[in-house]
Amino acid sequence: MAERDYVGELVRWQDAGATWEIVAETARGVTIALLRCDGGEEVDRFTSADPQLLAFIAPRRQPPASGTGPAHCHG
Repeated sequence: MAERDYVGELVRWQDAGATWEIVAETARGVTIALLRCDGGEEVDRFTSADPQLLAFIAPRRQPPASGTGPAHCHG
């Protein structure tokens, strides 16, 4: 079975206009919630300690600036 491509999944999710957020960070990894672009409803979540994923999300580990919100849906 192929390993899940978490970075690719997040890139595709963003490209579609949807959002994601880090909901937990522990010694075992980070938990990411995939959110709909039309209201922020959680669709899925995953936990991983994949080094490529951790590097990809590193800029998002800071609190978001005020005024940021969900993107508009594409496609």
